[in-house]
Amino acid sequence: MPTNLFKPLKRQPSQGSQAVGAKPVTGKRRQIFLVAGAQTLPLALLDTPTAARIAAALPLFAAAEPWGEALHFRLPIDSGRERGARINGRLGEVYYWTEDDRVIIPFGATPISREGEIRLPRPCNPWATVIGDVSCLQRVAPSAKVTLKV
Repeated sequence: MPTNLFKPLKRQPSQGSQAVGAKPVTGKRRQIFLVAGAQTLPLALLDTPTAARIAAALPLFAAAEPWGEALHFRLPIDSGRERGARINGRLGEVYYWTEDDRVIIPFGATPISREGEIRLPRPCNPWATVIGDVSCLQRVAPSAKVTLKV
């Protein structure tokens, strides 16, 4: 359960898809950190509305929940499904499942994957990429503290 609450951001027409209060993620890629249990991974934010909303709400806290070869956790972010949402994930990408308000980070097959794919539960918004080896998330215990921070 997250320990902080997030009030949905309002958009201003002059800012296009960038959320109010978010630091720009265009040009030089912005980096944040995922700390899950004893594992720390840098994440490069993508230039998406979901990434801007998450960046504006940092720091965020949750509890880790393993799901097959993926780690997921709940975040209090209000974001709709984007055009780039995918049902098949890619290794090293970080997704936001809008229907369940969860971040999903696959490091292999999920319980619903077919051979040779990483199947997500629904189309999910990609919002970041992992810098480094995502397989270290295998060592994260259920209910371990997860932090997203600058």
